[in-house]
Parts: sequence; C-alpha cells; structure tokens
Amino acid sequence: MLNLLFTPLRSRRFAHKAVTGAFAVLTAFLITACGGGSTGFPPVITGVKVQSIKYGQTATLYLGGKDLRSSIVADTSGACTNPSYSSFSTTDMLVRNCSVVQVGDFNFSVKSAEGTVLYSSVFNVPKPEVLLLTSLGNVTLELEPGIAPLSVNNFLSYVNKAYYSNTLFHRVIPGFVVQGGGYTTGLVKKAGQLSPIVLESNKGLLNVRGSLAMARTNDPQSATAQFFINVRDNAFLDPVLIPDGDPVARFEYGGRTYENVPRANLLNAPQLFGYTVFGAVVSGMEVVERIKAVPTGAGGPFPTDVPRTQVTIQSATLVK
Repeated sequence: MLNLLFTPLRSRRFAHKAVTGAFAVLTAFLITACGGGSTGFPPVITGVKVQSIKYGQTATLYLGGKDLRSSIVADTSGACTNPSYSSFSTTDMLVRNCSVVQVGDFNFSVKSAEGTVLYSSVFNVPKPEVLLLTSLGNVTLELEPGIAPLSVNNFLSYVNKAYYSNTLFHRVIPGFVVQGGGYTTGLVKKAGQLSPIVLESNKGLLNVRGSLAMARTNDPQSATAQFFINVRDNAFLDPVLIPDGDPVARFEYGGRTYENVPRANLLNAPQLFGYTVFGAVVSGMEVVERIKAVPTGAGGPFPTDVPRTQVTIQSATLVK
C-alpha cells in the first residue's frame, strides 16, 4: 500500500513511476466545487494527490490548484465507477472517490469545461492479490478480473467480509487438487454463502498446476465460496469443445472415443462445462505442496480425502 503522494505537474514523469500499480482513474465525471460559481478565471491544476488504491476498493483523487470552483471534467476511460464528491473539497483542492473496476493501464485526463487539457497521464492498476495465512504457511494468489470478473468479484466479496477466516482445506487429493473455503472446524459447513455465480470456464484460463479455480457441484452454475488449487495439470477440468453435428459423429473425452452421440446428451453433460479458473498461486506453492502431502482419510460427511491433521485458513486478505 502506498502512502498519500503529492504530484507536482513539473514532475509528472516521476509521479507516474511513483504511483504505477497504485492509481486507477475515475470514470468520466463533472467536478464542481462547493461554495459557488467561478471567479471568472480559468481553472489551474498545480498538482495531484493519489491515495493508495486496489482493484475492487475505493480510490481517492485529490486535484490541487486554483479557481477549482470552475467546472472541470476528469476522464478515466471507465476504470472507476460510482464517483462521489467529498465534503473536504475546497476551491484549492477537489476530492473525489470512486470504485476501481478495472486493472491495467489507463489514460487519465482532466479538462476544462471548454475542452482544454489541464492534466494527463497514464496510470496502472495491478491485478489484485490475496494473501492466505494458513496453518502450514502463507500462499499469495493473483486474481484475473480482466478475464473472469464474476468469479474474482465473488471471491473478493468473501475475502472482504472475512468469510474465509478459520475455514479449512477440507479436501486434499495429492495427484489432483487441494480444496477449501466452505467448512470450519469439525467439518461444519459454513453459513453465509452468497448466491451462486455464472460459470466462466470458457475464458481461456486453464486448470494447470498452481491455478486457482471455483469449486462447484454437478450444476455448472452452482459455484459459491469454495475454491481449489490445482496441484498438477488437470486438462480434463477445462471445458470441452463439442464438434458440430447432431448426432455428433465422433467425440473424444477422457481417453475414450464415442460415436454418433446425440448432441443434447453432450450439451447437458456437466463434466464437459469445465471449471472456472480465475487466478493462480504467485508465491507459496511450496505451502500448497505441504498441504498436498498431509495424510487423509474419512471425516465428517466425507468418506475420503479429508486431512487427518486439520489445515486451517486463518485469514484471507487483499494485499494488492
């Protein structure tokens, strides 16, 4: 997290480097300071202050200058939504808040009501990262909101309300996955889950080793809070392209070949829909390997694959 930064216009190049990875732009909005109309002089921006921000969080932008009672337009290419005007604004400093909804580079510009560019730069919002503190060590997950936004926003909703605190990695299969996020001590299913989300398995992210994916039932649209980390490449968890034709003359899946299959049978087969990948482990894969190595057996409602020694997710925190 960055502290509050002051950006003189004469040091704009330096400022861009200082805030890269921390500043997202606000969606186009009209800024009109409190306290009356224009003094008759054109607005002048002498500096920009940027408070640390993250994807899915609130950004705060401070515009310093003169005659900021005049109307000025800040354009942020739709990277932030729901802009709000702060009561702390003065004629020398305008303060706006908004919700960051995109990652990557964005063009940011401030113009006068007549269209004169008063300030412009390019800023970057990094991909969000979530730190899992577990009883066997720490794991950092990088999320992909630009590819699987529904799944990322759903996961962050649980993170932000501390839902994952003191939940378990309740399912461990050494040659497959480690799964968690839905059960607490004693293998009690945790209440408070949000509504299921729409499957996003066809966005191009694959179930390779270290990838983060949403767990679900046989219903492709049933994912809620539980997630898993692939501990090997699991291509069979990716969506399967169904060839043209009805019946489908030839279809291969799971090492077997099927012929003259009614198309409806394939379209309704939940195993062919795949599982949504929405991020990956960027630090702590050795911890995942330790989790994978924990001996398992029966436990609670599960006949197999439950760690005999409890593996706890102590907390999940958005760190970037």
